[in-house]
Amino acid sequence: MRASSPPEPHTEGSLGPRGAAVDAWTTVNRATVFLVEGVPQRIWGAPAPNLPGRTIRAIAAHLHNSRRRWIRTLGEEHGIAHPERVDEHTVTRKALATALNKSSRGMTRLFELGELHGGAIPPTKLYTWRNLPLDLGHALAYFAAHEGHHRGQIIMLARQMGHRLDRRVVDGVWQWSGFVRERR
Repeated sequence: MRASSPPEPHTEGSLGPRGAAVDAWTTVNRATVFLVEGVPQRIWGAPAPNLPGRTIRAIAAHLHNSRRRWIRTLGEEHGIAHPERVDEHTVTRKALATALNKSSRGMTRLFELGELHGGAIPPTKLYTWRNLPLDLGHALAYFAAHEGHHRGQIIMLARQMGHRLDRRVVDGVWQWSGFVRERR
């Protein structure tokens, strides 16, 4: 009887179930970074109407900081290092884009960990919330929905502030096939 071989490591562009969460997450991250890079500097730190103390910068920084918390909660126990937090009051678009790409690599490692554990991220001692099923489908859906919610919020806030984002940016966050082609 032949011994089963260990799972193959993820390869970019994998279309089967193995690696699908990583590929999809990479596209989610690219859409978020694309939007952050497309927000004009003049509104990056401007106060958001009807949201005391909030700015587009703070909302975008929240995405990285939220990823950081999930990586710490679900990954630290498994040797996945979490990135540094960004300051939602001072982070620049360029620094945040860099930080988002770094936290995306940590998220990718969480999905790879789930792939190695039968399709679910193993729960940890720090995971006390227990309201998110950790199978890869639910985890990816949750994290992608969170990102999409805040991308929409940023686009809406820019409009409410009287600064519609460039059509290339607004339409661009939905050009996922293009983001996939970029990395192949």
